[in-house]
Amino acid sequence: MKAITIPQFKATPELTEQPKPVVKPGSMVVRIVAAGINPFDTKMIDGILDGHMPHHFPMIPGVDAVGIVEEVGEGVTLFKVGDHIYGQFLHAPVGEGTFAEYVVVPEKAALALAPKNIPLKQAAAIPTAGMTALQMLEKSGLKHEQILLVVGATGGVGLFLIQLAAMQGIYIIATASDETGASKVKELGAKETINYKKVSVADEIRRKYPDGVDGLIDMVSSPDAFKEMTSLVKKGGVALTTAFVANEEDLKKKGLQGGNFELKGNRALLDTLSDAADNGVLKIPVEKEITLEETPAALAEIKKLNSKGKTIIVL
Repeated sequence: MKAITIPQFKATPELTEQPKPVVKPGSMVVRIVAAGINPFDTKMIDGILDGHMPHHFPMIPGVDAVGIVEEVGEGVTLFKVGDHIYGQFLHAPVGEGTFAEYVVVPEKAALALAPKNIPLKQAAAIPTAGMTALQMLEKSGLKHEQILLVVGATGGVGLFLIQLAAMQGIYIIATASDETGASKVKELGAKETINYKKVSVADEIRRKYPDGVDGLIDMVSSPDAFKEMTSLVKKGGVALTTAFVANEEDLKKKGLQGGNFELKGNRALLDTLSDAADNGVLKIPVEKEITLEETPAALAEIKKLNSKGKTIIVL
C-alpha cells in the first residue's frame, strides 16, 4: 500500500510503498477514505511521544481519519465489516498511522460511526479539532450571553469552537488576520472580530470591555502574549490554551480557572459532533483537499502554524 513514512524522528516525510497491515485480536483493518492533518502530526514526526509510547519505524504518521472497516479481529464487538467509522486512530505502537491506504486500529481507540448526512471524506476533518473545541467548551463552563474571546479563531479548533459556542448563545469575539477570516468566523457565529494585524487585541478589549470578558480560549499565543490576554479576563473567569503556555501561578493570582488544555478523546464526544453534523448545525471547515503525494508539502506548511481551516488527504 502507499503510505507517508519517516525512517527516524525529524526526518522529512515521503511517499513509500509499505505492506498492508494485518488484522490483530481486538483490532480492525480499515480502508482509509480520507485523513485529517493536525499540527500534532508534525510534533509526532519530531518525537513528542518518544519515551511515552513505543514507536514503530518506518513510522506512518497521522491520527485523524474516516474509513471503511474491511476486517475485524477476534473479540471485536463494537464495529463490523462495512461500517463507516471515524475518529482518532492513535494507538501503540505509534507509527501505524492514518496517512496510508489502510490502517490497523484497536476498537478501543477514540472511534465512532461516521456522520451519515455529510460527504464521508469531510468527517476526517472533525476528530481532533472538533473534540478539542467541544471538550474545552465543556471545561470552560461558559453560559448563554457570557463573553468569550477566541484567539486563533481561524484555525481548525477555532472554527469548530465558534460554532459550538454560538449554539449555546455565548457571545464570541474572534481574532482574524484579514477580511476573509473575519467574514468566515462571523458567518459561523462570532459577534465581533478583531484584526490583530491592524490593532492590539488587548487594547481593543480594554477599550470596549473595561470590566473584562468572561472567558479566553487561545490556540496560538506565546507565553508572554497569553499572560497579557489573561489580564483581559474578569476575576472568576476562565482562560484555556492548547499551546501549553499557561503559568498556573499567574492564573491563580488573577483568580482565573483553566490553564493548559489537553484533549482526552472519546466516543461520546464524537457522537455529539456526528449528531450536530447530521442535523446540519455544524459546518465542517474543510479548507483544502490534497492527495497522499501532496502530504509532505502540507506537513511542512502546517509547521509554520499559519494554516486556516482544515486540510484533508483524500485517498
